[in-house]
Amino acid sequence: MILLDGKSVSKKRNLELKDKIKDAINLYKRAPKLAIILVGNNPASLSYVKGKKKACELVGIINEMHHLDENVSELDLKALIVNLNQDDTVDGILLQLPIPKHLDEDLLIDLISKDKDADGFHVVNQGYLYQKKKTIYPATPKGIMTLLDTYDINVKGMNAVIIGRSNIVGFPVARLLMDQGATITVCHSKTKDVGFHTRNADIVVVAAGRPHMLTKDMVREGAVVIDVGVNRVDGKLIGDADFEDLREICSYITPVPGGVGPMTIHSLLENTFELYMNHVKK
Repeated sequence: MILLDGKSVSKKRNLELKDKIKDAINLYKRAPKLAIILVGNNPASLSYVKGKKKACELVGIINEMHHLDENVSELDLKALIVNLNQDDTVDGILLQLPIPKHLDEDLLIDLISKDKDADGFHVVNQGYLYQKKKTIYPATPKGIMTLLDTYDINVKGMNAVIIGRSNIVGFPVARLLMDQGATITVCHSKTKDVGFHTRNADIVVVAAGRPHMLTKDMVREGAVVIDVGVNRVDGKLIGDADFEDLREICSYITPVPGGVGPMTIHSLLENTFELYMNHVKK
């Protein structure tokens, strides 16, 4: 079994990105800027934002934080997004999810300019992804594909099973794997027998948000397992895959933490830099 070490891969790639940003700042006379909007005090969101802020500082991206009250009105939040869209010094905008239920998540995400969409969630950018056009890819699927590429895992001809069908992970990673030549099956809460599909898979991407739902009896020997899940159980972070059991039979597996998470943050930094380059070259 080989550990897909997202922590070490992202660290190396972040240092390479830092050099690129340094060169770009010298040439274009300003640093990239990412605006992060955080609504409320969700502990997980606070932790994620802290990690993103630290990563931005490491590579030379200015991090502009907008921490809003949980009860902020949708009108005020819309006004903030419009202002950030119009601010020429802002290259990327990220609305940290989840947001309180009184706010329309889809409306607010699509209000962010597609040209400042650091998360790759805008409906136009997702449409471009599904049509194989150049666009900003959602950070987690992009990070997964980068990790597979780093470890020379060629998915062409593989049977790939994705557990989860969100627009953030499930659907876009299915599209990207398909574009690389994999044959795709997407399982979800209505799938009658998930194990039937995963036992025939060469690669399983699990993003269900259920602790240890992917067990040893559901995976064939030699499979690749990508665990996107982050669940806190008894004060400990665990994934959607039962890591200790699966490591005995997998060819490759991501740990939680230290697998997909660091790659997601790295991809967000890459997206921000790409948006910045698009802006300064205009």
